Amino acid sequence: MNTIESTLSHPTSTTPASAISVCDLSHWFATAEGTPLQVLDQINLEIPVHSIAAILGSSGCGKSTLLNIISGLMTPNQGRIAINGIYNDHSGPSPHVSYMFQEDRLLPWRTAQHNVEFSLEAGSLSRQSRQEQACEALALVGLAGFADAFPYQLSGGMRSRVALARSLVQNPSILLMDEPFSRLDALTRAQMHEELLRIQQLKQMTIVFVTHDVEEAVVLADQVTVLAPRPGRIRSTLAIPLERPRDATSTTSSQYIKELKSLI
Repeated sequence: MNTIESTLSHPTSTTPASAISVCDLSHWFATAEGTPLQVLDQINLEIPVHSIAAILGSSGCGKSTLLNIISGLMTPNQGRIAINGIYNDHSGPSPHVSYMFQEDRLLPWRTAQHNVEFSLEAGSLSRQSRQEQACEALALVGLAGFADAFPYQLSGGMRSRVALARSLVQNPSILLMDEPFSRLDALTRAQMHEELLRIQQLKQMTIVFVTHDVEEAVVLADQVTVLAPRPGRIRSTLAIPLERPRDATSTTSSQYIKELKSLI
């Protein structure tokens, strides 16, 4: 086993059937008038361990809010979240969960390596350990030769890879992604899909991603949950039992795409 695999892979262990359990979750925000605006209503959802799950729906249906609550960045008004079988006490983000945002959020004055190291600086690791882990994470996403490059020297796809490396460097068992590839061109997005599937297989991690793109959901996900418009409610959760790699233009993929579009 090579260095990257031995450091960034997870050991075999007994795990619960669900990496994420969302139980009776509702959430609302206060408006300027002081009245509650409900954005999520009675969400119940199970995300199997080592699976890829997509959350799909129109703008404003609460997809990102749901992801923020799962991550621990927000506390729901009602309901509970279990991560790897343990219910969140709402004391903050789970150490088992990493979050890749829609924007790459790279610090322009830091190199690729130092941007990845940023995720480790709050811990007790030595500087050398941070450097080693950051370099391994960059190698994992195909950027071994770009550790010293600054964000302005990188293409959009390479910046996304740095952001992905930063999300992976803490060795999470669950990766949350909020439309991380929406700003990329079609070719680069397809390349990132291949990279994500490769890394997910290597690390045997659970991935949950939000998207507006039905084709992306079918190409990547094992299950797709469709949220109805505000307040966000689960309209349907559809399993996608197709072998990978998948072609969005194939007959079977097209059938799932058509069904999901009818649910949105």
